[in-house]
Amino acid sequence: MNSRERVELALSHREPDRVPLDLGGSSVTGMHVSTVYRLRQALGLDTPRTPVRVTRPYLMLGEIKLDLVAALGIDVLPLTIGSNMFGLKTDSLKPWTTFDGTPVLVPEAFNTDPEPNGDLLQYPQGDRSAPPSGRMPKGGWYFDAIIRQPPIDEDSLDVEENLEEFGLITDDQVSYLGAEAERLHTETDKAILGKFSGTGFGDIAAVPAPWLKHPKGIRDVEEWYVSIASRPGYIYEVFDRQCEIAVANLERIFQAVGDRVTAVYLTGTDFGMQTGPFVSPKTYRQLYQPFHRRLNDWIHDHTSWKTFIHSCGSIVALLDDFIEAGFDIVNPVQCSAADMDPRELERRFGDRVIFWGGGVDTQRTLPFGTPDQVRAEVRDRIRAFGPGGGFVFNPIHNVQPQTPVENLQAMFQALQEYGRYPF
Repeated sequence: MNSRERVELALSHREPDRVPLDLGGSSVTGMHVSTVYRLRQALGLDTPRTPVRVTRPYLMLGEIKLDLVAALGIDVLPLTIGSNMFGLKTDSLKPWTTFDGTPVLVPEAFNTDPEPNGDLLQYPQGDRSAPPSGRMPKGGWYFDAIIRQPPIDEDSLDVEENLEEFGLITDDQVSYLGAEAERLHTETDKAILGKFSGTGFGDIAAVPAPWLKHPKGIRDVEEWYVSIASRPGYIYEVFDRQCEIAVANLERIFQAVGDRVTAVYLTGTDFGMQTGPFVSPKTYRQLYQPFHRRLNDWIHDHTSWKTFIHSCGSIVALLDDFIEAGFDIVNPVQCSAADMDPRELERRFGDRVIFWGGGVDTQRTLPFGTPDQVRAEVRDRIRAFGPGGGFVFNPIHNVQPQTPVENLQAMFQALQEYGRYPF
């Protein structure tokens, strides 16, 4: 069975030959560049000074190249427009060394000159004449968004200002997606996970818009969350216009890529905290679900794609609503959060949704446990989520820096050992 067949069977709630594996198929199922580097060294894929390309400068994720895909038996590859959170062009790269000494390749416009205090600032589209939009603290691993909230005048608050980044896809982007989908489909046997931007309503990582030089509207994280309660009509109107644009873009993208895409990442808006849902089910149903349903309905009416929602934290109180909105896949399945017991999730929802993630805890077990503890947790999660299909293995969110390589190897070995059907 090849990777594409394996994933498609799992997504149809049937048992393939083994549990499919995703690593690097999206911006929330990847691995920090320093960890990719150390894993590649351990597997003998590179010489010690071979750099790893940073694919997502904001999160500092590392490229999962095809040789690593083959070595680990990964089943999913990404298809994106190629944009990033700082709007940096990726067609030209330069070498850089991270704070921990990892050799990497970054976009040419990536700022590599630290401030006097050692912090590293990043600029939208690499334009230093604009205010910086991201900060990596000295010795840090990622960038934090810098809030650039202009004064808010309630009388002149304009929905269009929060729609600046949501535009119709260009002909060049459509052509690129069509050609890349064809290449991935014909040159590999992998499932393709598409992420086309503009479909994540209220994704808080995107609200500050670090790729825009002078963002307008509501751009402060706290102000945005307050606005959900204090300005719901404004937020709804932003989502309504955004949804119109998103549907128009999906129509053009589908014409280019067709059914070569297996699944599409629609939203990364987090609705859960460690202890419970971030918004009430009522708020979700009123403010978010209408637009999630509209996108899911269009996709299911016109394509064979499965739809993917990423939401961290304890979301069990919202899962019925996600399913009602039409989502096929839930990620990252944060089993360490309140009320997210894997067997209870599988019992209540496993016949109605695909669990993509949940494979091992990246907050505690994978970075701080022993290899034996990692193996035991991987085995337990496979036994919880795997029967009957409907499970794609991925660690819970991105693999973090400083994760021991021996724990990573234990994770992949356990998946090979315990992930073959029948269990």
